[in-house]
Amino acid sequence: MSHQTEADRVLRSLDRTCLEHDPDILRSVLDRVGDRWSLILIGLLEERPMRFTELLRTAPGISRRMLTLTLRSLERDGLVKRVVHAEIPPRVEYEVTPFGRTLSGPVLALARWAADNQDTLRANRHAFDQAAGHDDGDLG
Repeated sequence: MSHQTEADRVLRSLDRTCLEHDPDILRSVLDRVGDRWSLILIGLLEERPMRFTELLRTAPGISRRMLTLTLRSLERDGLVKRVVHAEIPPRVEYEVTPFGRTLSGPVLALARWAADNQDTLRANRHAFDQAAGHDDGDLG
């Protein structure tokens, strides 16, 4: 199959995906996996349920507010579950749902792709920055 034919097939597939499904859902999922904290929190919670303060301590750099907002978004999407234990004082833990675990495969595949291609990405960024007259790293 020629390169152009393959590119056409991919574009048709993407177009079909966007037309056959709710584009807002697709965009929101891409936003979720592309944000700074969601995948880190899901990864931490895949190991075991954790309390809010454990997550705050384990994900250095996240603010209380951002942790709250991210957990709430993950819970809304059904990726994380908030469990309140009937104790005094009440104990609240967060855990990844079975649905949330289905995200691991695609995310790990993306992480493997990034790891496998890091030298190429770095070289491409360097070449772009040089051609544009930017210092390395100006664009991330």
